[in-house]
Amino acid sequence: MSDPILSLQAVHTDIAQYHILQGVDLEVPRGQVTMLLGRNGVGKTTTLKTIMGQWTAKSGKILYDGQDITRLPVSARARGGIGFVPEDMGIFSDLTVEENMLLGCTSGPLDSARKEWLLGAFPALGTFWNSEAGNLSGGQKQMLSIARAMAEDRQLYLIDEPTKGLAPAIVSTMAQALRELKGQGASILLVEQNFSVARALGDSAAVMDDGRVIWTGPMAELAENKDLQERLMGLSMEAH
Repeated sequence: MSDPILSLQAVHTDIAQYHILQGVDLEVPRGQVTMLLGRNGVGKTTTLKTIMGQWTAKSGKILYDGQDITRLPVSARARGGIGFVPEDMGIFSDLTVEENMLLGCTSGPLDSARKEWLLGAFPALGTFWNSEAGNLSGGQKQMLSIARAMAEDRQLYLIDEPTKGLAPAIVSTMAQALRELKGQGASILLVEQNFSVARALGDSAAVMDDGRVIWTGPMAELAENKDLQERLMGLSMEAH
């Protein structure tokens, strides 16, 4: 196997007095979609924010593309090729769709070929290109949040629950765009509660519980084994 694009080694993160991450070990293979799974409140979002630098690891090491980024600021991680789509989307409502997209470009204007691909993937954004983002529906804001992270070609995308609360048609649009992104060679670490999306998109999976990764393996292995799902996540995912 090729060297992973991202590696977390015994990462601990505290938020206020709470010890959230309790020694996370995680590898994200290059050019694959890795699903980060687990029940609510086990540390998945904190893991993404620690990788991005929004929370600082108290101890442990984060290696990205062979470099130790554990103490780097968020801006340096973004410039280094990491894109982040937070669960709360982080859309600027009083800016237009176009202006929001430009905020995702750290090294210059939005490339015309890239723009064409993104508007092909998310047609609604073209319709509202010059409108204030606050006028978009929840699903369209989620599309904008993901498209903004994709505005430049990045090596690694951290995406937190992109399909949460979305209609099935928008979910399939989103999944297709992520598939195309992977096809371009990107690596993706994806937190997702919708197990059918996880099964369809994931190459590998890591399951968290109580601030640690408790299982890693092929996504297909987890998807096919209901007993394993029950044991790792305490619920049958079949209904999702």
